[in-house]
Amino acid sequence: MSWDDAFAITGRSVLSRAELLDLGATGRSLTAAVRGGSLQRLRRDHYALPSLESQVGEAVRVGGRISCVTALHSYGVFAFDSSALHAHVAREASRLRSPTSRRAPLTKINRGSAVLHWSPLIDAYGGDEHRVGLCDALAHAVMCQEPRHAIASLDNALHLGLIDDEDVSAIFAHLPDKYGWMRAKLNPLAEAGQETELRLLVEDAGYRYQIQRILPGLGRVDLVVEDVLVVEADSRAHHDGWEHHVRDRRRDLIAAQLGYASLRPAYQHTMYEPELVTQSIATLVTALTR
Repeated sequence: MSWDDAFAITGRSVLSRAELLDLGATGRSLTAAVRGGSLQRLRRDHYALPSLESQVGEAVRVGGRISCVTALHSYGVFAFDSSALHAHVAREASRLRSPTSRRAPLTKINRGSAVLHWSPLIDAYGGDEHRVGLCDALAHAVMCQEPRHAIASLDNALHLGLIDDEDVSAIFAHLPDKYGWMRAKLNPLAEAGQETELRLLVEDAGYRYQIQRILPGLGRVDLVVEDVLVVEADSRAHHDGWEHHVRDRRRDLIAAQLGYASLRPAYQHTMYEPELVTQSIATLVTALTR
């Protein structure tokens, strides 16, 4: 049996030495596999294939599991920035190691940009051997991220049907009271994280709005602000390519025929230049409602 077969049989990404021995490995074959590069030893008694996602390997090497935005990305849930490792480590965990070396004890210096979460879990047995459960990842995101990013993640998880109202109740019951206000901001109608972020910008600016409104001849639009401005979230995933630009320009023309102006902030503008987006919306609304 190959190493790939061993992991495929169990359906897991990380296996212990004992589990691999039960599957037919020997101490000598494990040593040879690690030296030859067909297996990686993440930390004592933790083995994985070389193809294992690097952040997962780093979290296991530290002595924890991926969480917060790192885990959200693995679940397919919106996460604003998952470039740095976020890992949960149990408070009683010992022999913690650097994310990059199983031989180096963990220090503030050698953990690099990794963010460690130590808080107790909603479900200590949720998730799997290398990541916490989705509810815990969302709870960590609420405490770790800017509120608008965390709300966008919660909205997205609700929209995708990965959590329900009972899960949301469990998340906020677990969080400190100071985060409770965020629950009233949730709206699972948003189809993407960027749409939630746009909605929050409009809401914080004090404008009336409708989300996912159906307009005759145009269909569903992301936001209608003050009944004069259509705002739609443009992302590369769904708007790349000339045919998509032609389609979007046609939508703008139809909106104009219906008496609406259109604004299409790109993902980068919404996420990294929110003041620019808010000011642009304010200027257009003022001009259109005079």
